[in-house]
This record gives sequence, C-alpha cells and structure tokens, in this order.
Amino acid sequence: MAIKSFFFEKGPQAVILMHAYSSTPNDVRMLGRALEKENYTVYAPLFKGHGTMEPEDILEASTKDWIEDAKKAIHFLQEKGYEEIAVFGLSLGGIIATKMIVDKEPVLAGGTFCSPVIDFHKGNNVREEFLTFVRILKKKAGYSETDIANRMPEVERKLDNQLNEISELTQSMKAHYNEVAQPIFIAQAGQDEMIDPQVAIAFKEALTQASVVDFHLYENSKHAVTVGVDRKALQEDVSNFLKQLDWNGG
Repeated sequence: MAIKSFFFEKGPQAVILMHAYSSTPNDVRMLGRALEKENYTVYAPLFKGHGTMEPEDILEASTKDWIEDAKKAIHFLQEKGYEEIAVFGLSLGGIIATKMIVDKEPVLAGGTFCSPVIDFHKGNNVREEFLTFVRILKKKAGYSETDIANRMPEVERKLDNQLNEISELTQSMKAHYNEVAQPIFIAQAGQDEMIDPQVAIAFKEALTQASVVDFHLYENSKHAVTVGVDRKALQEDVSNFLKQLDWNGG
C-alpha cells in the first residue's frame, strides 16, 4: 500500500514536517499528532520517489524534486490561508527544511533532527543502510539472491550519483549559514548510527546570525529520533521552541 502525505488541520499557526531519505511521513507522524494537540496545523508532504514498495523509485528522483516538494508544501499552506509557517525535517528532510531557510522562502523558523547539513559524506552510513534496505525489500518482494545481486551494481551507481548530489547541495548551502537570521531548532541523537553527531554541533556553530539556536542532544536516541526513546522529550522541546516564536497571532 502506498503511503501518502498527511495534513492535520487545527490552529492558525502551521508546521511542515519533512521525512528522512529512505522513509515516509510515518516517521514524523507522532510528532505531528503531538503538535496538533498543541493546536498547530501540521502538514507532512511525501517526497517524490518515496512511499512505494520499490526502493529504486527514490533513486529516480533528485534533490531538485525534493526542494520543489517543499516549496509546494509551503504554497499549499499559503493557499489554505496559513501565513505563518515553521519548517522542520528529519535527516534528508532537515537538509530540505534548511534549504527553505537559506533560499529565504516565507517561513518563520526552521529545524533539523539528526540531519547531515554540513559535510554530508563525512562519517555517515547512509549508503550502507540504503543498500541493506534495498536488499530487504527485494527479498520480501520474492526476488532470488541472484536477481538481487544482478540488480545491485545499477542501484549502487544511481545511489552514488544521488548521494553526491545531496552532498553538493549541502556544500552550496553551507556558505549561507552565517546569513540565517530566523530561529533554528537542532535535535541530535547521541547514539546516531547514520550521522556523526558532530555535524549538528558544527551546524550550531555556523549559525552566527540566527536570532535563536535551540540545540538539544538526546543521549540515548538512535537516528530516527522522532520515533525513538526520547520522542516525548523531542515533542516537548519542539513545542517549547514554537511557543517562543514571534507569531503575528500572538
């Protein structure tokens, strides 16, 4: 069954939540529900290529597609009459959320959860994890070991191209982090098996002009911090961050 975006329509202040690289809006759904309870309207778009049973579909999309998906999400909320929007993302979603801030899209604040927004290739296990993910899904779909082995070189080639594209995107953004003025929330898992936690610290230090940098380290969490052991603490911290924002509605 294909997984879709979700939209929880509640109060006048809107939050966009963007999901991780080999994932879907399901990994931000619990956070979305928690914010909905706090009277925020929450929208989690599905990135192009995601939410299907074919992992290769992800490799057919590009960073340009995902940036476009995020811009469409902002536009979707504006069309619905929401003028004040904060944008957050887990891992890849955090890169795209940060790109919205860097590109001066009409968002009030932003945030990253375990997101490799600096030195993308340094100390991350995204490649290995994705290849494992492909093998598992192919096996579930009934492919033989030989079939899977025959498909993997092409998967690896496309994956390497895509990861290089993501790396180039973060490199191009890095030069602008010292121009970011909006409040930024940064969450990092201490036990992150995918991303070097030092990346989050480097990001915090690069945000020299941001009006607020709200940094949280969740010592016991793994990469998917939004669904992990510290998810309740994260929900509370995001809620507190949003409450401090200078929403026009007061």
